[in-house]
Amino acid sequence: MSELVTCTKDGDISIVTINNPPINASSQAVREQLKAALAQLRNAADIKAVMLCCAGRTFMAGADIREFDLPEIPAPDPNEIHALLESMQVPVVAVMHGTVLGGGLELGLACHYRVALASTEMGLPEVKLGILPGGGGTQRLPRLVGFTKALDMIVTGKSMSAANALDIGLVDTLFDGDLHAQTLEYCRSIAGSDCASRVLGRLPVELSATDKLVLEERVNKLPSTEKGGNAARAAAKSTEKAGSLPFAEGLKYERQAFIDCRNTNESKALRHVFFAEREAARIPNLPRDLGLRTIQSVGIVGAGTMGTGIAMSFANAGFPVVLQDLSPQTLSRADEIIDSTYQGSAAKNRITPEQAQHRAGLITTTEDDMQLSSCDLIIEAVFENFDIKKAIFKRLGQIAKPGAILASNTSSLDVNVLAQCSGRAADVLGMHFFSPANIMRLLEVVRCDQTAPEVLATIMHLAKRIGKVPVVSGVCFGFIGNRMLEGYLREAEFLLLEGATPGFIDKALEDYGMAMGPCRMIDMAGVDVASKVVLEQKKSGNLPDDDTYRVVVQKLHEQGRFGQKTSSGYYRYEGRTPVEDSEVLTLFSDLAQQHGITQRTDISAQEVVERCLYPLIAEGYRILEEGIAYRSGDIDTVWLHGYGFPAYRGGPMFYATTIGESNVVASMQRYAKNTGNTSGYWSVPASLSKGAN
Repeated sequence: MSELVTCTKDGDISIVTINNPPINASSQAVREQLKAALAQLRNAADIKAVMLCCAGRTFMAGADIREFDLPEIPAPDPNEIHALLESMQVPVVAVMHGTVLGGGLELGLACHYRVALASTEMGLPEVKLGILPGGGGTQRLPRLVGFTKALDMIVTGKSMSAANALDIGLVDTLFDGDLHAQTLEYCRSIAGSDCASRVLGRLPVELSATDKLVLEERVNKLPSTEKGGNAARAAAKSTEKAGSLPFAEGLKYERQAFIDCRNTNESKALRHVFFAEREAARIPNLPRDLGLRTIQSVGIVGAGTMGTGIAMSFANAGFPVVLQDLSPQTLSRADEIIDSTYQGSAAKNRITPEQAQHRAGLITTTEDDMQLSSCDLIIEAVFENFDIKKAIFKRLGQIAKPGAILASNTSSLDVNVLAQCSGRAADVLGMHFFSPANIMRLLEVVRCDQTAPEVLATIMHLAKRIGKVPVVSGVCFGFIGNRMLEGYLREAEFLLLEGATPGFIDKALEDYGMAMGPCRMIDMAGVDVASKVVLEQKKSGNLPDDDTYRVVVQKLHEQGRFGQKTSSGYYRYEGRTPVEDSEVLTLFSDLAQQHGITQRTDISAQEVVERCLYPLIAEGYRILEEGIAYRSGDIDTVWLHGYGFPAYRGGPMFYATTIGESNVVASMQRYAKNTGNTSGYWSVPASLSKGAN
């Protein structure tokens, strides 16, 4: 077994160091070796204090999450280690730096003293994985910082700065500079002190009337158990037990609650999400020593809403940006949006006024496309018109400097064609941002047939620098997300024609957990935008032979009902509030009559969810079959970060395995029989059928 825990001495100070890169996770091997080290130190008569440190870039940043899938957490249990720490006869000092999260912070809480670098962040984020702290966090933290502050940390899972941790008493002191040397000096200053009085488990905690009121208010605001609130509710209840149970009983309660949460579908889904996001950044078969291209400046063609948002994404990360558009009015509007966005962020104390001024100053707007010629990366972000995009790529191929990467922000069009238009296909790929681009984290990175490997690797690395979650997609209509979205929107429209209202459909899917129902989503994005996507499909011959296909969005567009921007779309808008519109319901009824569709009143919420989600899931299986996505987890990541799919359900592909692929297939076959399958809408992909069997 490799040496993960070492013991050294500096005079009468023992230094215990955990070295389990990259994040010093609390694996079984770490716990075994730490237990052995502490047991040996208990009998050492020549030490006066113990420094508990971690090598590398961070103190322990949590548990080994892979252990959560095992029937039981392998011994020794973290609580056994914590009990050993508390029983030491000399002071133990947790020496914290980096990101001290979850089991790492619980380890620190079991020590007698806690010191940290001023740059450290710490927190108990377990609820984000559908569990609660299981190593004494809900019992020790209230005893140290008070019930209300502990409840806030535990239930939200948010991290805090070292300065805030010092303010609430979570750490004893902060250091700058040489953490090791300063902690040694600190240890000598406390050597021989009464460490028994600093064992948190021995401290009382009582819930005041105010604490109980805060608890009630906080729990009432949590999502229901069925809608992703199970872990937070369990965490709140366990934290409450710190004030009503003896410490040992509180630990037992917490441990059982942890096990119960760990076994829920919510936790399994959230753990899947955790690993899927990290796996999505890995590109199969790319050499590890592949050199990246240098990106120091960015050009953007098109200063509309999307181009302006992309510009701010790069400026936020410190990149100088050239934002080019032929329209002076569009550029003027972009300048206004940039200034108002940054001033608004400063007014809300999200950034300082100086940062706002600096970021806005990084963006240069211009009509002259030759100013793009010195940029390392140029992103085309004009509206979805293939002819215009082809002309732009031809021009970029002529003016961009050698080695510059050329990207299209198209949401659906064939990037291979654009690559050929540029005359330098190896430099071209897709970078599909999601609106608003300066806020939404997802970035679909579209790998063309001739994209150079180092170009793909460069953009994946760059995405992380600008705070995005990148997912690689192959070239097809709509890539991963929008290709799957078509089946979702198609069935929503058919349900409208069959008699469901926009409000009923949206509520059914929002109750399922979607951030926004399809009708509200299109109204917000723009009915005109959605209709033009259908138009581009038609031009490229990708529409099914069905005159009812997406007829609703096309009719709304034809009538000038563009959504929120015109105060009418699927809904009528009073300000930003959607209101059911009798005129629109009549329009749906008339369209149904024209196309021979009988309206009915027996549509259930379950039917809405199944009919909208199952075609989406089926398309995901086809995308995997065709090699458009590398992994099912990549598809889930796209839908979680780009389309508001509920994380506590894990994403559409994970959800299919949760409810059973056989159930998805059976339902699809039932809808094929009930609604017809002439256009293949309910055809089951081979891989889904195989999974069901």
